[in-house]
Amino acid sequence: MKAPAFTTPQGLRLLLVRLQYSPAGTWQHDPDAEELMRFVTAKYAGLARKYDLPPEDAAVAAFEAMRTRAVRTAIDPWAVVTRAVQVTLIYDARAQGLLCSNHQARRTEISAHHDAERFCDHDQGLADYHPAFHVPAEQELHDWDDAPAPSVIEEPTNAWVAAEQAAHIMVDNGWPEASAHWCIEYVCGQVIRSGYRQTAYARLTRDHHAEALLDLSHPAWVGVLQALLGIDDPVLERTREGRGLLQLLMMGYLPAELSSLVCFADVFEATAPRHEGASHV
Repeated sequence: MKAPAFTTPQGLRLLLVRLQYSPAGTWQHDPDAEELMRFVTAKYAGLARKYDLPPEDAAVAAFEAMRTRAVRTAIDPWAVVTRAVQVTLIYDARAQGLLCSNHQARRTEISAHHDAERFCDHDQGLADYHPAFHVPAEQELHDWDDAPAPSVIEEPTNAWVAAEQAAHIMVDNGWPEASAHWCIEYVCGQVIRSGYRQTAYARLTRDHHAEALLDLSHPAWVGVLQALLGIDDPVLERTREGRGLLQLLMMGYLPAELSSLVCFADVFEATAPRHEGASHV
């Protein structure tokens, strides 16, 4: 039996050119087109089975390739079709393993992953065999024999200790004890409610109620706030004046070395209420 003309490169080219420039629907009704599709289904069936795919997938890939201009103008149209079918089947198989589309499987960052695995494919549970879940217990990571004994000196300063130390520094520089503790508690309370030091500072500078209770003028009240919370200036951000007394104490500075600093001592001495009474607390 004589082989169809389209089995040769030139015969395939002529058939594809005729189908391309024929009226719409020629691929569905032309006898040669029907015979061509049966031929490619059989021709690439073995290639499809190599990638665990049905022959129909290879036929679809061949059909899509044969409708392109690259195949019609190629020196060997069948070679181009075969390569196109092979590449499509490769990525179809990868797409099935990766649970994604063919177009996504062609992307390097996607195809680099391994195929998806089902839990039921393994006799053991996921946590038993997957290395990502092999995390040693925390107590196994420590060498308890060489662990240093806890030291009170090395314990970090917490917020409550820093507030208490700040109040003592204010008392050392002339503030009445009750007024100093009330001032620190009030400022810290605003910081906790605001969440940010800058926000608390902005609110406190407009808080005339606190000024009245402490019997301070507005400039004196602002000076106390700057000493406690720091000066909001990018130039002074990493200086003692920019950080403020409370933050320095939280960072581990000792009260003794901060109490005599001019930037704090002068402010507290100048703003200290002269009398301690009901009006101050």
